[in-house]
Amino acid sequence: MTERFSFSLHATDGKARTGTISTTRGEIRTPAFMPVGTAATVKAMLPESVRATGADILLGNTYHLMLRPTAERIARLGGLHKFMNWDRPILTDSGGFQVMSLASLRKLTEEGVRFSSHIDGSKHMLSPERSMEIQKLLGSDIVMCFDECPALPATEEAVADSMRLSMRWAQRSRDAFGDRPGHALFGIMQGGVTRELREESAKKLKEIGFDGYAVGGLAVGEGQEAMFSVLDYAPGFLPEDKPRYLMGVGKPDDIVGAVERGIDMMDCVLPSRSGRTGQAWTRRGQVNIKNARHQDDPRPLDEDCTCPACRSYSRAYLHHVFRAGEMISGMLLTWHNLHYYQELMQGLREAIAAGGLDDFVRRFHALRTEGDIEPL
Repeated sequence: MTERFSFSLHATDGKARTGTISTTRGEIRTPAFMPVGTAATVKAMLPESVRATGADILLGNTYHLMLRPTAERIARLGGLHKFMNWDRPILTDSGGFQVMSLASLRKLTEEGVRFSSHIDGSKHMLSPERSMEIQKLLGSDIVMCFDECPALPATEEAVADSMRLSMRWAQRSRDAFGDRPGHALFGIMQGGVTRELREESAKKLKEIGFDGYAVGGLAVGEGQEAMFSVLDYAPGFLPEDKPRYLMGVGKPDDIVGAVERGIDMMDCVLPSRSGRTGQAWTRRGQVNIKNARHQDDPRPLDEDCTCPACRSYSRAYLHHVFRAGEMISGMLLTWHNLHYYQELMQGLREAIAAGGLDDFVRRFHALRTEGDIEPL
């Protein structure tokens, strides 16, 4: 175990990188996919099951946890790791995105955001200082700066004003975070899809100085092409010797494309949310278990997968339990999806280390193009 936070690069292949983030609670192999544990749980999964899929780190949501059960209560009960029975690294987001997307009656000022809870309408204030305080109470290993996420599409002027506000908040986050050995603070680059604004944002973040850097404000509806065009240059504005985190991504082909462009960390609710709605992600693309074509199919979802859903259950059974509204449906499909995502990350890490990323990506796309196995 290390006493501090550090990042070491092991190999590169083109812009893609593989390495290790060392924290006091264990190592994170990069590129890393972080399952989302919104309310101190990855839905439908036990923490030890999430670990069994290969996850090195989880993400927790500041906004949800501050409202229920509250950060103060979690701190009294020994911190988020103990509370949710996960002894490995946790990253917490700042709450900014959820305030913008979920809270009602919000008022944005230089100070921060006043908003009403989506749960009970209670009034709250979230500022850079309060966000740092909440994340400290939670005890997360990687803390995110408090930033504003402008809803796209927006005018370039609005995006520029928002980005500059986020940079002022980044400085306040840094000041409020203080010196916390063993804990890391990441800055968040903003700037929409405008290269000059992204560059200005990165320059300001580097002046302030952070343990890692996130690319924020993407995967918010701009489409994959626009996202990739930003990722073609944005990671290059950030320090090479620090982790680069793309927030809120995504689908398997988004992940592969982001890794090709130099991203080290990602998170998304997709594998768990899809699992609960009958969608399985496989190396052949997406399988909709609701479809009647599966009801008599004795074959597994993916015969090459070693997860419990594929090892022990048929498509016919998975179709049945989903149709019947049985809880085991979401449990098995979520486990499968998280297993597939972690297997994809392991494949990317090995391919980068061996200098064979191009071949890996070509095979990845070719198999997805073939689509699901033929119906019986």
